[in-house]
Amino acid sequence: MTGRRRTRSTFLPGLLTRHARKGVLSAGTAVACASLLAGCGVVPGATGDVGDDTITVMTWAPQSTKATNKPGMPAFAHAYARWINAKGGINGRKLNVLTCNDHNDSVAAAKCARRAAKENVVAVVGSYSQYADSFFPSLEGAGIPYIGGYGATNAEFTSPLSYPVNGGQPALLAGLGSALAECGPVALIRPDTIAGDQLPPLLDSGLKAGGHRASNDQRAAEDATEYDGQAERALRTTSTDGADQGCVVPALGDRNGTFMDSFRRAREDYPEVRTATVLGSVDQTVIDATGGASGPYEGSYITGWYPVASDPRWDGMKQVIREQAFGDNRIDPADAGVQTTWIAYTVFRQIVESLGDGEVSADTVAEALDDGLKVTTGGLTPTLRWRFQDKLAAVGFPRLVNANVTLQVVREGRLVSARKGFVDTTRTLENADVNY
Repeated sequence: MTGRRRTRSTFLPGLLTRHARKGVLSAGTAVACASLLAGCGVVPGATGDVGDDTITVMTWAPQSTKATNKPGMPAFAHAYARWINAKGGINGRKLNVLTCNDHNDSVAAAKCARRAAKENVVAVVGSYSQYADSFFPSLEGAGIPYIGGYGATNAEFTSPLSYPVNGGQPALLAGLGSALAECGPVALIRPDTIAGDQLPPLLDSGLKAGGHRASNDQRAAEDATEYDGQAERALRTTSTDGADQGCVVPALGDRNGTFMDSFRRAREDYPEVRTATVLGSVDQTVIDATGGASGPYEGSYITGWYPVASDPRWDGMKQVIREQAFGDNRIDPADAGVQTTWIAYTVFRQIVESLGDGEVSADTVAEALDDGLKVTTGGLTPTLRWRFQDKLAAVGFPRLVNANVTLQVVREGRLVSARKGFVDTTRTLENADVNY
């Protein structure tokens, strides 16, 4: 479906009326109070007297699976809680972080969301899951905001209770496609999953914006132990005797390294091609493990949401790691999941601070965001503000408020900035042919 077709409403009947119902109840209560003045006291803890109030949130991510794993995200969330509590909490309130393993499984993801509702968390913060269709119903039913998800699914950019801090896969792939428009043939190797099905039109939107034809879409098992067949096919597809070198784009998450092992063995029999991918599939540790400057990623373009890990704007996050998680090898400051979790908790802290001594609940957190609260992240993203529907609503992403990406390149084995500042992919995404 193209961006010029009728926009489907993504706001579910009755969902956004949670706050409206609250207003109706308040009006009814006021009427009751008019006749029973002595019977309307203040509910303890519902106003400014916070005392030893504790704010409970949840962070979830897959761990110990055969496919994608993000153990650094819940690990960093615990480290952040220890750090903020050592500083007196947020407005004097202690932060309690619950974590959940979604096991890269739809049933487990739904269980995490149901647990969040049962535990009365005020928000799910800085999390990763490919199963938004499984967890959002429970969150939406309980009115729990989802702040700073990883952006792994399109649903994170449609749910009215989702408040993403980055442009997810849509922005990364659109930005990468734009950077690869000067390539010869382009092959995309991606998971044969529902989430993977969303990737080709996004990459193609960037390619087409640069006058390039669509990529060759290659499906692959998400948890394979080798990709010899896919590597051979990708090389056949992209090898050319023309002046424009072909480009191979693996987007297999944690299995990118496995693919590159197969690719490195197979490429000796074919003309030279370039590789490119998105951050989250590749980081500095992967580049080092695959040979650094002599490895297959040398010269590769890689799009990310944020500045490179060596940028001083990450110093605050690194301080938390040094003080509260030194030696925890699950937490890599160059990991996009850890970085997203830091930004998500930075956002959450400002939300709570904006509430002052008032009640901190799922309702008040969502209301603060829906009322247009502007949040800054120290230059790691543009100023964030979530509107009812944003610029990209026409292509099915009404909650996508940050379409900026950074373009990085591997030079002499190091991941460095290829272009100063951010690249805004909004206009590219507006023309994307996305099914939703």
